[in-house]
Amino acid sequence: MAFLLDEINARATSDPSGFIRECDAEFDLKVRHVADMIEKNREKSPIVLMSGPSGSGKTTTSKKIEEELKKRGVNTLALSMDNYFRTISDSSPRTADGELDLESPKCVDMELLSEHFYHLSRGEAIDVPKYLFAEHRRSETPSQTIKLGKNDIVVAEGIHALNDDLTAANPDALKLYISARSNVEDDGDVCFKATWMRLVRRIVRDKLFRGASPEYTFGLWANVRRGEKKNISPFKDKADWKFDSAFPYEVCVMKTVAKQLFDEVPMGAERFEELKSIAPAFDLFEAIDPKLLLPDSLLTEFLGGGKYKYH
Repeated sequence: MAFLLDEINARATSDPSGFIRECDAEFDLKVRHVADMIEKNREKSPIVLMSGPSGSGKTTTSKKIEEELKKRGVNTLALSMDNYFRTISDSSPRTADGELDLESPKCVDMELLSEHFYHLSRGEAIDVPKYLFAEHRRSETPSQTIKLGKNDIVVAEGIHALNDDLTAANPDALKLYISARSNVEDDGDVCFKATWMRLVRRIVRDKLFRGASPEYTFGLWANVRRGEKKNISPFKDKADWKFDSAFPYEVCVMKTVAKQLFDEVPMGAERFEELKSIAPAFDLFEAIDPKLLLPDSLLTEFLGGGKYKYH
C-alpha cells in the first residue's frame, strides 16, 4: 500500500496527536495478532525468529510483542542478534572492492547463536554476549544471562534471523519479517520511498546512539542495500507473518532532525548526489514535533525519549 501526501499533511496540521495515536493503534493491532500466533505455536517451539532489513524497527517490535504476551501470562525474553556480531578482524568478510562487508551473515556468530538456541530449548541458561558498536568488538562481559522456564518464549531479532543456518536448525520456530514497506505518493507519483524511511532512521540513530557521522552511515548504505538483496530479502517469504513498519506520520516527525543531519554531509562525499535527491523531499511534509510521540512509539528506537532501553 502507499500513503498519500495530501492526507498526511492534512492530519499533521489539524490533529497531529490524534494522527500519531491512530497510526500507532493500527500497528499495535498487528502486534496482538502476532501474539495470538506465538501462543498457538509455543507448544511446538519456544523460539521466535524476527528478521528484517536495517532500520525496520525490529527491536521495538520485539519489545511490544513481549509486553503483549506478558499481559496474557506468557513470559517473553528478547534476544538481539546484534550482540552476536563477531569482533572485526583481518578475517572479517569483505566486499569486492575490499571494504568490510558488515551486512554479511558471516559477521554473525551463527554457531554460538545456534548453540544458545539449543540450550534455551532445553531449559538451560546462556550468557548473552554484548557487542560494542563504537569499538567494533565483542565485550568480555556478557550483556545478560537468560534461561527459559516451561512457559517462556524468546524472541530473537536480527537482519539474519531467517537465514537458512538458523531456520534449518529450528524448523518449528515461529518466523516473522518486518520492514518499512509503504511509499508516500503525491498525485500518483512516489515522493518518498519506504527505503528512504529506513535510511533516515539509520542516519538519525547512528548519529545519536552509535557515534557515527551521517557521512559515514550514508557511505555504507549502498553496501547495506546490496546485503539486504543478497542476505535478507531472499528469505522473507519464509516468514509466517510480515509486518509493515512504515508510519504515515513518520517523515513529518523525522524531518527536522534528519534535514539537519543531511546538511552535515559535505559536498563530494560518496554518493552525495543521491543524498541531495532525497533531501528536498522533506520540504513536501508538514512538521510534527517529535515530543508528541507516545512513549512506546516505534520511532523512539531511532530518536530516543521513549520507554524502552536499547543502547
